[in-house]
Amino acid sequence: MPPNTTASSGQKPGKSGRKKGRRARLLVIVLVLAIVGGVGYGTYWSVSTVRASFPQTTGSISLDGLSGRVDVKRDGYGIPQIYASSDEDLFMAQGYVQAQDRFYEMDVRRHMTSGRLSEMFGKSQVKTDEFLRTLGWDRVAREEYDTKLSASTKKYLQAYAKGVNAYLKGRAGKDISLEYAALGLTNDYKPEAWTPVDSVAWLKAMAWDLRGNMQDEIDRSLMASRLGPKQIADLYPDYPYSRNKAIVQEGGYDALTGTYGPGAATGTQTGTQTSQSTAPGTTTPNGTTPDTTTSNGTTQNGTTTQDSAGLQSQLAGLHRVLDNMPTAVGVNGHGIGSNSWVVAGSHTITGKPLLANDPHLSASLPSVWYQMGLHCTKVSSTCQYDVAGYTFAGMPGVVIGHNQNIAWGMTNSGVDVTDLYLEKLSGEGYLYDGKVKPFTSRTETIKVAGGGSKKIVVRETNNGPLLSDRDDELVKVGKKAGVTASAPDRGDGYGIALRWTALEPGNSMDAVFEIDKASNWTEFRKGARSFDVPSQNLIYADTEGHIGYQLPGKIPTRTANDTGSLPAPGWDSKYRWGKYIPQDALPYEFDPKRGYIVTANQAVVDQDKYPYTLTTDWGYGTRSQRITSLIESKIKGGGKISTDDMRQMQLDNSSEIARLLVPKLLKIDVSDPYVREAQKLLESWDYTQDSDSAAAAYFNSVWRNILKLAFGNKLPKELRVKGQCLWVDSINTTGPADADQKVRECGQRDADQAQPDGGDRWFEVVRNIIDDQDNDWWHTPKTRTQPAAKTRDELFARALRDARWELTAKMGKDIDSWSWGRLHRLFLKNQTLGTSGPRVLQYMLNRGPWEIDGGEATVNATGWNAAGGYSAVWVPSMRMVVNLDDLDKSKWINLSGASGHAYSAHYTDQTDKWAKGELLPWRFSEGAVGKNTTDTLVLNKP
Repeated sequence: MPPNTTASSGQKPGKSGRKKGRRARLLVIVLVLAIVGGVGYGTYWSVSTVRASFPQTTGSISLDGLSGRVDVKRDGYGIPQIYASSDEDLFMAQGYVQAQDRFYEMDVRRHMTSGRLSEMFGKSQVKTDEFLRTLGWDRVAREEYDTKLSASTKKYLQAYAKGVNAYLKGRAGKDISLEYAALGLTNDYKPEAWTPVDSVAWLKAMAWDLRGNMQDEIDRSLMASRLGPKQIADLYPDYPYSRNKAIVQEGGYDALTGTYGPGAATGTQTGTQTSQSTAPGTTTPNGTTPDTTTSNGTTQNGTTTQDSAGLQSQLAGLHRVLDNMPTAVGVNGHGIGSNSWVVAGSHTITGKPLLANDPHLSASLPSVWYQMGLHCTKVSSTCQYDVAGYTFAGMPGVVIGHNQNIAWGMTNSGVDVTDLYLEKLSGEGYLYDGKVKPFTSRTETIKVAGGGSKKIVVRETNNGPLLSDRDDELVKVGKKAGVTASAPDRGDGYGIALRWTALEPGNSMDAVFEIDKASNWTEFRKGARSFDVPSQNLIYADTEGHIGYQLPGKIPTRTANDTGSLPAPGWDSKYRWGKYIPQDALPYEFDPKRGYIVTANQAVVDQDKYPYTLTTDWGYGTRSQRITSLIESKIKGGGKISTDDMRQMQLDNSSEIARLLVPKLLKIDVSDPYVREAQKLLESWDYTQDSDSAAAAYFNSVWRNILKLAFGNKLPKELRVKGQCLWVDSINTTGPADADQKVRECGQRDADQAQPDGGDRWFEVVRNIIDDQDNDWWHTPKTRTQPAAKTRDELFARALRDARWELTAKMGKDIDSWSWGRLHRLFLKNQTLGTSGPRVLQYMLNRGPWEIDGGEATVNATGWNAAGGYSAVWVPSMRMVVNLDDLDKSKWINLSGASGHAYSAHYTDQTDKWAKGELLPWRFSEGAVGKNTTDTLVLNKP
């Protein structure tokens, strides 16, 4: 314990946590008496070693740098509410408290964003570091801090860093977390001081997780090795605007003023535009007419942007690099989404708005979110904040939540802010408009724990860093890459560069503080203008009764009618980005007549009402339309919506694809009595995917097998599950082929990344062909054990049979013992030593499984990858419902708990309630917080 401490460091659990706390202490005693084989050469850990890092939560501590007293009040779940008299003291205390609970997590994150994981974990992370150094997140964050951020934001970042470092002062690694004690047995790593740039850089990692359609861009290109243009288009259908409503439904773009507004004439255009249109103000060189590009990248003049076997190799190599990215950075875009909606007071029982939000992210331990409140004892010009909600450990302020006047939520907008570019490399440069331009290059040194160091050279073109320099497969682009006739000679191959808005310095950190103190819609929108990366759907409500929506972000326009759906030729200036969409032209709504706004990753605005291309790869609106239906059914029935109604909507498990398929599956004539027994489960099923439902288990297995038979087995190996081998057609066809046209191919992708993943894009694919019995996609070849399928019903019959035997193998012959939860389980894993450490250490750090409700593309979006299995891959990372009539009646829950310490009572003390769909009281006023405080820590100036 560092000096100036006047109380013991033991943490007193609240009453609700004492029973769990006793169980945790017993488990600690059992574990620490055992030798930790493989970690420490016969070393064992005592109880004091395991508990040494638990934070002090009572008494008082003197901290250099504080100007006055700060109170840290924690409830029975360890959630802190901080009270201070100045902004600097408030954020300094935030840094101190977050470091108490989560410093190891913070330290790993900053090593990840700066490409320095090898310093902590050794040579296994060198490849990841090379890729992250090539992206250069920390360099961009440094430039943002030095040149972009406001003076007040810098002041808050400095205060936060001062608080973190006050916690680190005098502490050895083993006094900070159990993980450091483990690392200390294998290397001499020691935590270093925190910097303001460390906080800024984490926003880059979140931007990567929410980067838009880069994965679709890769997958479409990989498909071209086995599928033709029409087939690829089948697998990327147009957004169903007529069925699933866009977010913004009122107002429109005004071509005369170049702005978006509620009073604008909807659909006002500057010429005929589509979702693949060129933005206003962009032109093509030399007055040429741009090609009209379809969703799969082919052009109507008969050429292609690229079509290539060599490109397949290069993009597959890129995907292998992405697969190795730490899970904390995301699941590479597959299924990542979120729900948020706001209902006006005219439809609520309180007469004031209700706002709900549940972002869907990779499951991690601890949760990516950290709950807390930041309160000025008296709001004034010197202390401006009274805000509570969810933030990231390692970053000051609150990202999602509410203050005394307004509440806000976020979902991923999905707008396209990344493009891959093919680059013609030539000596020390790259080709651009017929001339060789020199690379921008730098040398990076990667230090490796337990070893030496490695130097790499990062090269950049005018489109961005060359990702192809980071993987041997990525340099094989040239010899087989098919491109247009006007492309430069292949030579030794093409490289791939990344253009991404997050690699340009911005002001997103300013936006956090501006929104945290905003008191009305005008101030909220002003703050949102700074929220350039990642682009999010922002919903809004206030205590005056207003609701709203704003799309913020730095969103590029593209010339040459290029949609950003496939890698573009970097050597041609025609494919450079145009200007960013003006902020005043971005869609928004304020107090719409319908009285509610729903965002769940669907299209932001109808394609015929907006002249700019935001993306061609929206989520397909399954969740958003279900939420809309739930709201409207309540309103049309004459009811008023309550806080608990909002919670129940968040837990809706209804399967929309089941509603489409089950009636057709029940018409299949099944002769096998065992298969018929399973089929009968669907007869009385209400399409609800509760964890105890046998019907949900069977249907999801049938759905998985339909996808595998109709689509998965016809995709190239780069998209299929690693290790799954098939004899496949060696030509571009989805139909059967002769035996001599077959080759054996084994999948190459991790199970939670493979296709078809079963998300709502695949719902739409199947919906489009469901009534076509003879569609080619229903055709499957004959195998040694199965006859060929030539119709939809023949394929469905085989899926019913295959699912029966799959679940028999997994759960037994007795269908009464089946349940969805036995298949659909959530595991929470520590994202470093919990995934790659010795088994006993993984046992100590990881938790689960939990059998959970929900499924893919349901409102309760506990996503699973149909190609790889049934376990949850992404989940609602938190849930909240804000009551703008009485903020103390708001509700919230986190995926895990407040603490990152493996044997703290607050490590996963919210997970059981999260899994059951429960929410905790969210106290905000000082009086309500005080009544629910179990521990108080006083921070004093010396």
